[in-house]
Amino acid sequence: MEKFGRSQPVKRIEDQRFLTGQGCYMDDDVPENALFAAFFRSPVAHGRITALDLDAARQADGVRFVLALDDLVAAGIDTVMNAAAVPNRDGSQTALPDRHMLAKDRVRFVGEPVAVVIAETLSQARDAAELIWMETDDLSAKLDVDIGGAPLHAEVPDNRAFDWGLGDETATEAAFQSAAHTVALNVADNRVIITSIEPRGCRASWADGRLHFAYGGQGVWAMRGQLAQKLKLKPEEIRVTTPDVGGGFGMKVMPYPEYFCVSVAAMKLGQPVHWMSDRSEAMLSDHHGRDLTSLAELAFDEDLNITAYRVHSKVNLGAYSSHFGQAIQTNLFSKVLMGVYDVQATYLRVEGFYTNTTQVDAYRGAGRPEAIYVLERVLDRAARQLGVDPWELRRRNFIKPQNFPYKTATGETYDVGDFDMVLSRAEEQSQGFADRKAADADRGLIRGQGLCYYIESILGDPSENAKVEFCEDGTVNLYVGTQSNGQGHETVYAHFLSDQTGIPLDQINVVQGDSDRLAHGGGTGGSRSVTVQSTATLATIDVMIAAFTPYLADKMGVEEIDVYFDHETFRAPGSNLTPTLTEAAEMARADGRTDLLRHEARAELDARSYPNGAHVAEVVIDSYTGETWVDRYIVVDDFGNLINPMLAEGQVHGGVAQGIGQALSEHVVHDAQGQLLTASLMDYALPRAAEIPMIKFTSAPVPSTSNPMGMKGCGEAGTVGALAAVANAVQDALWDHGVRQADMPFTPQRVWELLTHGSVAAE
Repeated sequence: MEKFGRSQPVKRIEDQRFLTGQGCYMDDDVPENALFAAFFRSPVAHGRITALDLDAARQADGVRFVLALDDLVAAGIDTVMNAAAVPNRDGSQTALPDRHMLAKDRVRFVGEPVAVVIAETLSQARDAAELIWMETDDLSAKLDVDIGGAPLHAEVPDNRAFDWGLGDETATEAAFQSAAHTVALNVADNRVIITSIEPRGCRASWADGRLHFAYGGQGVWAMRGQLAQKLKLKPEEIRVTTPDVGGGFGMKVMPYPEYFCVSVAAMKLGQPVHWMSDRSEAMLSDHHGRDLTSLAELAFDEDLNITAYRVHSKVNLGAYSSHFGQAIQTNLFSKVLMGVYDVQATYLRVEGFYTNTTQVDAYRGAGRPEAIYVLERVLDRAARQLGVDPWELRRRNFIKPQNFPYKTATGETYDVGDFDMVLSRAEEQSQGFADRKAADADRGLIRGQGLCYYIESILGDPSENAKVEFCEDGTVNLYVGTQSNGQGHETVYAHFLSDQTGIPLDQINVVQGDSDRLAHGGGTGGSRSVTVQSTATLATIDVMIAAFTPYLADKMGVEEIDVYFDHETFRAPGSNLTPTLTEAAEMARADGRTDLLRHEARAELDARSYPNGAHVAEVVIDSYTGETWVDRYIVVDDFGNLINPMLAEGQVHGGVAQGIGQALSEHVVHDAQGQLLTASLMDYALPRAAEIPMIKFTSAPVPSTSNPMGMKGCGEAGTVGALAAVANAVQDALWDHGVRQADMPFTPQRVWELLTHGSVAAE
């Protein structure tokens, strides 16, 4: 791997295509003969359906098909969406109420799909959907995250979906009883809407007994499996493809009801059917994120070493359990529960509750950002309450480098880490805060500094496929099992293959998102892509070199054992023939050795990697108006070895921007009847460019031992660290003004109320 260290910042190959309008997204490739789908969605949050009249819609101009649940059942498909569950703390199995692809008997959130219209034009489909008449006996909307309220599902009378626990409750309680100090904090993590730049969409066509399904998602093979299961087809009877995707963020991983409805319509009509949601429809129907509250508690000995950590979280699941469900939610939370701190007594309890709101995305419902946010908020509170420097409190409790590999209380084994080194670099870059704070005070401004030390767990399918194909025109296709949603995969994968083989970067084409062109793939999610996919590419290179070696030994007139590859050319003592891989492929093609033109391998990682880092935010507050902005932001990250530092930095910038957005402005609001009040970008406040400061990024790699390249993922790292860093900075600024509880989002009104009254009016 000596060449791996040569990684350089390379500009994104795909940007030329995207910035000149040559991208191909869902709405850019609609067949001329396509029909269009429009969904009729519930206008109420909770009610029994007493009448559903589709006749007027069916008779409207251009309408070809109208489906409700009965029509899906008549088509012979399995209409129940998959969902996962975890056992309760007492070992009992949680209830898993059915969610049908279209509403059955009852609607449970505003925006739930009830029927779908297929018409010759989009306008006709939308107009016809307006003609659908539904009557409901309205039921009270349950919005609070707690036991009780009007039951959403008969089999869950108390609305509690699960009550799951992890850790040693008895040992943790004993540690708290004997602690010299204890600190507790209620931490609220507000609900957000994912708001990808391209909303969800899909298209389906049926020809020659085969379904072709295209959608803007994060992987094709899992989607193919779901379609096969629900439509009762064989996997080989389905081709799933994905064009360019304008943002995923975990929200586009799972299947949604619309995908199956569109597929059934295409199979029934024998004509392509296209659906694309608009922005408000997306805000109503896409899975939301976060939305949990946690009571977090820390126990310390007399030397301020953490002896125990305890968390009780209540999670808003929305109206139904999601496809990945509680199993992923609780799993993500537990992987980094203790962060980077040396603590062995811990207990986590997570309760999930149903409410009359959109489902919460499993990846953003109780995962790594949430776990680190809760931990770093209560740790910051401990530093203030115990009168210790927040930097020193973290250093005192870090897992020491000599203690790696380190097994956490939740069973994770961290392979490597040097957290003190990373934190020290961040501290060096943060000097001068006291002077900046004093200067601001002279102008009536309040400055605060917040610190977060995060760690995340790279997860998902640990195995991945890659295939390399030499083409007649001299180019090389690299087939990958992941799916870019804007991260720059085309550049980073081609860069890696070029680094390892000497194939010129401009001759490599990255091929993704087609279940017919690669046998398997794990898709994109959980920061897995570069680490797992590059491992598969490396395995494919090994297969390729092994295949070419005996062929070239014969060409060189040497023994096979004497041939070696130096990452650019094949060489052997006693031969002046030094072909590159592309030259070797040309020779093989000329000799009719087509078997040497395609190589494929599947690789599996034995262990996870754990990217980590320090985020330091400085916020400034106008004491007269409550306006709050982030003035400085510093990140020092340990991502292990980097293929392309420029792309890693870009990933961090994007993640930090997301974190700042949630901390300062993004917030989902429903009224008492369950109506979404933030269903447009006029009402839902995404951060703007002027609200994001220059972000200083430094790489401080400690190479991972869990993969041959020493890599660690970075896709979600920015957000994982940003939430707590900004929130702790605001709390720091407000602490001297008597404010002891400050929760996101820190809007001007909320901050002004905190400064004026020390509390916030109920929303």
